[in-house]
Amino acid sequence: MSSDRIRHPRLRGLVVSAEEAAAHIQPGETVAMSGFTGSGYPKEVPLALASRIERWHSEGRGFQIRLLTGASTAPELDGALAKVDGIALRLPFQSDPDTRQRINAGTLEYIDAHLSHVAQHTWFGFYGAIDTAVVEASAIREDGALVPSTSLGNNKTWLDLARKVIVEVNDWQPEGLDGMHDIYYGTALPPHRKPIPLFHPDDRIGDTALRCDPDKIVAVVRTHGPDRNSPFNPADATSERIAAHLIEFLQHEVKQGRLPPNLLPLQSGVGNIPNAVLAGLSASGFRDLTAFTEVIQDGMLDMLRDGVLRSASCTGFALSPEANEVFKQNIGFYRERIVMRTQEISNHPELVRRLGCICMNGMVEADLYGNVNSTHIMGSRIQNGIGGSGDFARNGYLSIFLSPSVAKGGSISSLVPMVSHVDHTEHDVSIIVTEQGLADLRGLSPKQRARVLIAQCAHPDYRDLLTDYYERALHASYGRHTPHLLPEALSWHQRWLETGSMKG
Repeated sequence: MSSDRIRHPRLRGLVVSAEEAAAHIQPGETVAMSGFTGSGYPKEVPLALASRIERWHSEGRGFQIRLLTGASTAPELDGALAKVDGIALRLPFQSDPDTRQRINAGTLEYIDAHLSHVAQHTWFGFYGAIDTAVVEASAIREDGALVPSTSLGNNKTWLDLARKVIVEVNDWQPEGLDGMHDIYYGTALPPHRKPIPLFHPDDRIGDTALRCDPDKIVAVVRTHGPDRNSPFNPADATSERIAAHLIEFLQHEVKQGRLPPNLLPLQSGVGNIPNAVLAGLSASGFRDLTAFTEVIQDGMLDMLRDGVLRSASCTGFALSPEANEVFKQNIGFYRERIVMRTQEISNHPELVRRLGCICMNGMVEADLYGNVNSTHIMGSRIQNGIGGSGDFARNGYLSIFLSPSVAKGGSISSLVPMVSHVDHTEHDVSIIVTEQGLADLRGLSPKQRARVLIAQCAHPDYRDLLTDYYERALHASYGRHTPHLLPEALSWHQRWLETGSMKG
């Protein structure tokens, strides 16, 4: 492995094995690691740490850490540490099956947090001191500055606050990443905060590398490993119908003068439905678009390549293996069009509101009045987490939630009388879209929302059941503003748990 990526003489002398680096992490520590949606996470130190924890446990000695990241990571980090019971507490987001199983079994504590809150809450001291930071970089400059790799997440905060730092320098990451990042060092704690001088999605207001006191760095590990690149399934008919409904709506908003022809900055969650929406925007003739989002996935790379998207701001990537190769081979082209920011900036509520983002996110379920559950199955079983959807939903120009109308072969309706868990209240939800249609909830009272949602978004198998519930609630509920029959409001979920189907 070439030494060119480590250009600081003293730090080159700190190069050790992953096992030696992991030995700096002690039981009970709060460890903050890089990583956001499977990109830019450390590849070898977590595995070495997991092996060490497993040895300790085999000897009857306890060893767990409190683990903080930017968002989800990968099996080599979350999965490896969860399998050896090495995590006492996890925040702020996860998508690993082993981690999820332990959270839902009650053996791993989990704090599901808005992603924009994590850095400032760490600075406020809400999570205690950060003992060790483990951060992936693509290079170390002569002055000791760290060139980030494919995500920024909370890395700035981890490096600023950690007592000791371990750096993985991954030469699998393209050297052309240098210059793509924009790391703003102008944040401060209340009451000394000042406005963030960002006025357009592609503005640059910070440094291109992370500052880190070289004296805090205790180990450097050379790695050569890919990010977690999960292939996306081709868009199915359901995703394409959802996308078509949304694109027709956006075209209508342009005609009505409520949106400019090039729309407003796009924010998109990750998955097949958002990719279908992005592809549909391109095919529908939209041009000169911008994005101010958390994650760039395949669809946005395509839009940048085709000139549909002028620029994109993000904090990380979620690319298929094929798209990642395209990205690496054309890194110079994308470096001119992509700005990578820390997640306290990419998800900053004031910026989202001021820029007027069009926010598109997935959901587990919505209820008759527009409350949305995006995290829990049947009210108590966490799936992944709220991520950044709340940062964008409450503050965006349009807050759009997308989902198929049914799940589990039709045994679950995505539109229910009352959501079993609330992540986004009715006050933060503008539009709900399923393959059945689109419900525009703006300017509607709760009862008006219910009628529109049933008519436009409910699957035919559940439409009559929802209508029956609503009509009876309208006449028998304690109050008529948001009619509910409390003994029945969550009965659909209970019925599924007991019988395997929400159908009566």
